[in-house]
Amino acid sequence: MKDDKRLKRKVRNSYAVSTVSTALVLFLLGSVGYLMFAAMRMADSLRESVQVMVELSRDATPDQRDEIERFLSEEQMVTEVVFSSGGEKAADEEFRRMFGAEYEEIAGENPLLDSFDVRLSAQSSDGEYLSAFVARLEELVGVEYVSYPELLVGRLHSTVSRIRFVLLVFGGALLLISLILLSNTIRLAIFSKRYLINTMKLVGATKWFIMRPFVGSALLSGLLSGVVASILFCAAVFGLNEAVPELTSLAEAEKIAIILGAMIAGGMLLSLSFTVVAVNRFVNMKSNKIYLY
Repeated sequence: MKDDKRLKRKVRNSYAVSTVSTALVLFLLGSVGYLMFAAMRMADSLRESVQVMVELSRDATPDQRDEIERFLSEEQMVTEVVFSSGGEKAADEEFRRMFGAEYEEIAGENPLLDSFDVRLSAQSSDGEYLSAFVARLEELVGVEYVSYPELLVGRLHSTVSRIRFVLLVFGGALLLISLILLSNTIRLAIFSKRYLINTMKLVGATKWFIMRPFVGSALLSGLLSGVVASILFCAAVFGLNEAVPELTSLAEAEKIAIILGAMIAGGMLLSLSFTVVAVNRFVNMKSNKIYLY
């Protein structure tokens, strides 16, 4: 009787350890995924800050201006187009403060040209794509000059590529290590029941009959792990929102919901997969080898 109680206690403890380990692994992976979403969103925000100024020639007609604006509006990498006339620029208070009364004396006429301020999408980090876009702009009739921060674009492209590479390598390595640790934890939990599996097999139980209770326990354990990991993750996000509000705004609520769903589904799937593999190994093992394990 004492041995049976001791065995049941060991089995319960092994499943508790497996559930807690799975929850911590899921929480860690979910946190890394959250940070990756936030980092990539921040990188996209930096790339979307690139602006192109399209200055129009003085003799550009209204029809030519409308054609240029239509071209910009139909371009996929353009997110915003703002027209600024030369007169509006000259009337700007900051500009007038810089030149004061000497402006008319020095220039004689307004040297500022009408222009379009163009805000680009995240695709602007692709230097070749942006260069082709600028080249097409310069060919339009009525365009005097096109300028954009070429050096900044190159640095942004290089920086974003490095960030993406580092995050993918780090996330992949963490996922691999977590899966190995999780597999070993579940296998040890099944290992404590190897004699029970062998006994059921000796009395003629089918493979599915032996696996069925383990499958049910694995799904329940995975569900509990996912729920616990989701609670920990929500608490961590709430804490980060109090400390760094910008981080939560960068990682959208939809992304957070996807991570929570992935943790619950991933917990059930991983627990089930590793359990089936471990149980199947002991079911297929010969009885005389189980005692040598």
